[in-house]
Amino acid sequence: MYAIVEIQGQQFKVEEGKKLFVHHIKDVEAGKTVEFDKVLLVDAEGTVKVGAPTVDGAKVVCEVVNPLVKGDKVIVFKMKRRKDSRKKNGHREQFTQVEVKQVIA
Repeated sequence: MYAIVEIQGQQFKVEEGKKLFVHHIKDVEAGKTVEFDKVLLVDAEGTVKVGAPTVDGAKVVCEVVNPLVKGDKVIVFKMKRRKDSRKKNGHREQFTQVEVKQVIA
């Protein structure tokens, strides 16, 4: 059984026991449960339910494994040739690691 769920503007394919990195969720602690109810599609042993836009009564229950995980560093470097103009900037995205405990459809 799997589902397609929208979490903070991104769509994920989730199954029970799968771990995900989602955008940072504020005010959560490790071990707490989080529920996402924007389920777009549910597949239960070949029976597919497609929502319009969401499936009624369906939700995904997740447990927070790590509330703050930093992603890889991305270097942004801008340069204009022959102008002595250079700009270097770095960025690290913050994520929350969650584990899917239950898909309710």
